[in-house]
Amino acid sequence: MTPTVLLVDDHSLIRSGIRSLLDSISEVKVVGEAAGGRAALEMCQSLHPDVVLADVEMPELNGIETTRQICAANPNIKVIMLSTYGDPQYVFESLRAGAFGYVLKEAAFTELLAAIRAVAAGRRYLSPQLADLVMEDYARRGTGTGPEPASDLEKLSPREREVLQLVAEGHSSAQVARLLHISVRTVDAHRFNVMQKLDIHSIAGLTKFAIVHGLTSVR
Repeated sequence: MTPTVLLVDDHSLIRSGIRSLLDSISEVKVVGEAAGGRAALEMCQSLHPDVVLADVEMPELNGIETTRQICAANPNIKVIMLSTYGDPQYVFESLRAGAFGYVLKEAAFTELLAAIRAVAAGRRYLSPQLADLVMEDYARRGTGTGPEPASDLEKLSPREREVLQLVAEGHSSAQVARLLHISVRTVDAHRFNVMQKLDIHSIAGLTKFAIVHGLTSVR
């Protein structure tokens, strides 16, 4: 069967470029586009794509958190992360979130197509130039014989991760409350819980943590 694909990227030119390439072949079918993570979550519920191509870096709800929520709600959907970043930390966080593939945006179209074929068939895919970097980083983390240590992000609930990203992006408590449709008091409670769980007690510290763990970046 022809795998169906949902494109998720906050840059319309990138979405239209990828869609134009995919529409030119018969091996896949693009069923929708989303400009952000929240829209992607809704479209996954209505469209049930086989594969989601998601940018890692997106404002308000980043690709890693979007992937985590997609995979939790729709275990049959396979996510491929698209990124300009080859840092192993981004790759590891994406895989922990449930992504089946990670492709650099500089890759050729043939590689993207190979990634779609692979994950649609239930196989994982990493851009070849990432393989050595990821293995070297994994080796530095330990012997590789035991379980990988849990990410600090896993200490946080999905809502706490959303609040963390928005705070790191400079949104006030009132703005976060409007975006998430919750009260300012609830936002402040989530932020307090995040600080306690991560043992970080300043906005600057939270921002640094969010950048290091791929929740946001310095634009």
